[in-house]
Amino acid sequence: MASLLPEGTLPRVARRRDARTLPHLDHLLVIVAENAGKSAWAAIPGGNALSAAVRRRHLTKAGSVCTLHLAEPCPVTVGIADPQAAPFAWLTLARKLAAEVRAGRPAKVGVMTSGAPDGIASAWLEAAVSGLLAAEGLMPRFRSKAPSSTPRMSTITLLDEAPELDLERIRAEAEGNHLARWLTALPPNRLDAAGYRRLLEELAGREGWELSYFDEQALTELGAGAFLAVARSNPRRDAGIARLKYRPQGQADGAPRVALVGKGICFDTGGTNLKPFRGMLDMHEDMQGSAVALGSLLALTRIGYDKPVDCWLAITENRIGPDAYKSRDIITAANGVTIEVIHTDAEGRMVLADTLALAGREKPGLIIDYATLTGACVAALTYRYSGVFGNRPEFVDAAVAAGRASGERIWPFPLDDDYDEALESRVADVLQCSLDNDGDHILAARFLQRFVPSDTPWLHIDLSAGHHKGGLGLAPTAQTGFGVRLTLAMLVDRAMAPEPAGGAP
Repeated sequence: MASLLPEGTLPRVARRRDARTLPHLDHLLVIVAENAGKSAWAAIPGGNALSAAVRRRHLTKAGSVCTLHLAEPCPVTVGIADPQAAPFAWLTLARKLAAEVRAGRPAKVGVMTSGAPDGIASAWLEAAVSGLLAAEGLMPRFRSKAPSSTPRMSTITLLDEAPELDLERIRAEAEGNHLARWLTALPPNRLDAAGYRRLLEELAGREGWELSYFDEQALTELGAGAFLAVARSNPRRDAGIARLKYRPQGQADGAPRVALVGKGICFDTGGTNLKPFRGMLDMHEDMQGSAVALGSLLALTRIGYDKPVDCWLAITENRIGPDAYKSRDIITAANGVTIEVIHTDAEGRMVLADTLALAGREKPGLIIDYATLTGACVAALTYRYSGVFGNRPEFVDAAVAAGRASGERIWPFPLDDDYDEALESRVADVLQCSLDNDGDHILAARFLQRFVPSDTPWLHIDLSAGHHKGGLGLAPTAQTGFGVRLTLAMLVDRAMAPEPAGGAP
């Protein structure tokens, strides 16, 4: 069968070797500081003409983009940036710039900044390069007539001196984000549970990961009744929980520093509580939590992350049929907690319950789960932020700071004990959800916390920003891949990977 992995390769990123680079470019991308002086414009090839064009078109405010088709040295696209703005604004500008540059289909693109204060130029360069890489990531297409071949970008050259810029990290994040967006966009008859398993086998072999796939028989032996309840009505018995193990070279196997857990509902009908048409239309994207976990693992692998990581993916569909689980069913999860089912469209927390319990048995230093879990989080934050919950306030605070720095913004919600009053069951340990929708994102997190060992730090990311019409931040597609940059900012930049409870492996 054909591979389900992304097609094409991203452009090569290089540093300028000498002054002869400029004449060989097909396009130049420049980010200029808002209110930059004459000297900043003079430092840009064709700067005087660019400055005049920007003023003439009234594009002097931060966020503005302008292209001038100069004969020498090449067409130039300029973006105006506010040095005081948050990184999200710079990433949004980079997405607009990349779209403008790609319209000309250049093969060789140069990137530079002008007028940036100390310490800001590198951030602008990183945004510009990341925006171009994101824009060049092909997305799935299945037209019977192949589109005519169009030139693609081959090289991105940095024209600024920026030795502190980590090109390996930039590329790894782009590849991880592209994988997450690609998988999320695949149609449900291609990326079903069986196809997902084949993809994981191929990717694990390529990246050197160890893959274990717990099928329904294995999950029955493990007592994973919550996951199996959701999978029960699938037409084929191919659902399962995948575990991928990344171990740095030279490190012995042992407890992972981090466990990444993802919701992988390949299609969600809502089950017995069937969704309406519009609510079901794009439910092939309900697996994007697993795509983000997998994309994050890929990015960590590509940069040679020095700590062991496990990645757990709950892969199934939530279908309707005579065997579908029902409201008021009593289900026993892998850690022995009994659940009274209320609404079968709250299937995400069911599959995550067992997956978190299994991940917790390995005693990781930190568990992070990702899921398109609740409409309540979208109602609270819109599609621009994602929600974050955790059982350690210091980890939540660090995650919010990492989101701000990475441009993948998250907002914290309370997780106080008294919210459990809404989940009290008369016949089981816990209700799956409440009968009302008030604060469902908070109640879902309280539910999930029951399946995480109390001595393990845990973060839950409710991906309300996983889909945004027209793109978001760097992402040029509706499928944003939100979470990959955030994860690297948490684990690499802020070292949020404590030793496991049993000590370092």
